[in-house]
Amino acid sequence: MTSRVAAAIDAAHAAGRGAFVAYLPAGFPDIQTSIDAAVALAENGADILEIGPPYSDPVMDGPIIQEATQVALAAGFRLSDLFTVIREVTRRVDVPVLVMTYWNPVLQYGVDRFADDLLAAGGAGLITPDITPDVAEEWIAASERTGLDRVFLAAPTSTEERLALIARSSTGFVYTVSTMGITGERTELDAAARTLVARLREHGAERACVGIGISTADQIEGVLEYADGAIVGTALVRALRDGGVDGLAETARALSAGTADRL
Repeated sequence: MTSRVAAAIDAAHAAGRGAFVAYLPAGFPDIQTSIDAAVALAENGADILEIGPPYSDPVMDGPIIQEATQVALAAGFRLSDLFTVIREVTRRVDVPVLVMTYWNPVLQYGVDRFADDLLAAGGAGLITPDITPDVAEEWIAASERTGLDRVFLAAPTSTEERLALIARSSTGFVYTVSTMGITGERTELDAAARTLVARLREHGAERACVGIGISTADQIEGVLEYADGAIVGTALVRALRDGGVDGLAETARALSAGTADRL
């Protein structure tokens, strides 16, 4: 099956720009607002959406996202609500929606069941930050059966053997970690990201998007000098928290300006 995520990146490139990949947690500050917020991102420059189910032990997330996920959990969010959010978002906008999730909720829900329900809701695939391809046989099989994209993470510390496996196993794009550590805004991005993308290209990765620490249009522009897309999360969650959906839309428009004139 054709990768909707890859197609969105290619469409951005055909328009002479890089892809803007935007993350929000599902259910923050409540389910309906999280739906409206995701739609606002798609309507204001996001080429690909990442929606993350709240998780009680978000080891990779910084304080802004942790705070948001705790608000969602306190409001009673359940994993089944994730599919409601995705269904409503994909009903309103034609932008591929990836789920960014730790592996345990998928495992507890049932890998095949999760894949089937995600597909039925209109989702495009999974980003799985804490599972590597060599132990993801069940998910790889489910994704091949359903046509869902599987996005694995590559880090600056990854060995060449690991990068080759990640490049070979990922579809849609490879999530390229800009720097070691948790998510959040940083004044300067680690130059290791540029080297890491080059290493992934050597191993055959066709599309690489860089995330963690990207929070300004200038940083997006810098990343798109060498990568296919830029992933923003914390800055968007902060905008939604502080300014509601309207503030989020304004921030998304400002950030998307950084994707222009890539080629």
